[in-house]
Amino acid sequence: MIKEKVDSMDRIKELRQRIDKVNQQILKLLNERAQIALEIGLEKRKSGHAMYDPIREKEILDSILKENQGPFSNEVIAYLFKEIFKATLALQKDEFINNLKISRKYQNEDTLIKIKGEIIGGSNTTYIFGPCSIESVEQLEEVAKLLVNKGLKFIRGGAYKPRTSPYDFQGLGFTGVKIMKEITDKYNLISVIEVLNEKQLEEAYDYIDIIQIGSRNMDNFSLLRSVGQTNKPVILKRGYSSTIEEFKLAAEYIVSEGNQQVILCERGIRTFETATRNTLDISAIPILKKETHLPVIVDVSHAAGRKDIMTLLAKASLAANCNGIMAEIHPNPFVALSDSHQQMNFAEFESFYQALIE
Repeated sequence: MIKEKVDSMDRIKELRQRIDKVNQQILKLLNERAQIALEIGLEKRKSGHAMYDPIREKEILDSILKENQGPFSNEVIAYLFKEIFKATLALQKDEFINNLKISRKYQNEDTLIKIKGEIIGGSNTTYIFGPCSIESVEQLEEVAKLLVNKGLKFIRGGAYKPRTSPYDFQGLGFTGVKIMKEITDKYNLISVIEVLNEKQLEEAYDYIDIIQIGSRNMDNFSLLRSVGQTNKPVILKRGYSSTIEEFKLAAEYIVSEGNQQVILCERGIRTFETATRNTLDISAIPILKKETHLPVIVDVSHAAGRKDIMTLLAKASLAANCNGIMAEIHPNPFVALSDSHQQMNFAEFESFYQALIE
């Protein structure tokens, strides 16, 4: 009996050693397969083919199952290989994302955007304030004077307004752009204006300093390519229903066309929550900072849609290592032609700004 037990243990040991060798062979073959798949993925990207090919997957499975002689059933073999297919597809996707031109793998050092003596990115904190909409020369000049008195250099203001209702104020259009140019020249400020299409980009290009692509246009790929062919900094806002990956790929559209001056702007995403206009995704800040080399700023006005919590949201964003804060201010929000409820008056702005720089 003892001898039989010893012989059995020796046999088990021998079989386990054989399994260990097979495991090593499987590991080597899996990694070899994965490397070939990565090369296939690269060629597919170059030629514009889809990464997932269900017809090819079925052909592979049919061929494998035809050769299966057990002891695993065809169902088990099919399951195992489908898991390999899923893992391979995920690997191809990760490799693609990690090698984007905006990625840390492509460029480890932070992108610094220099404009009129100011630097956005790195260890710098940039503040961009201004009205939701440019309404008049007098209105914008009041805001400009306030910013200049605080030593601030960036001013935002909407000229082309994408509104949910076609009956809401749509902005002054090119007239608003010219007002912004007049004020920024007079007070030596740096302007930020959103454009909605290629026509507006063309007519406003020589009048503005920083082009903004709004949330609704984050996946307007034609417009992204157009601004990618310019030589001006671009603030790209995250789409209100987009994932971080989709946000990164939108930025890649711009960078891939040659314009490296992209600033990512987290402005909240749409969730089931109704206490705020959107839900500010604080976690997006460190993720974007870790995975891309681009500056990341936060628009707390559009994230919150209410003024009573904007200071805390801005502090949280700065604590999460964002590169700047954007917010809306207006001389008299009660009579503002758009988003009156979320724009700070000058007294509210004073309190807000002081809390951030203390």
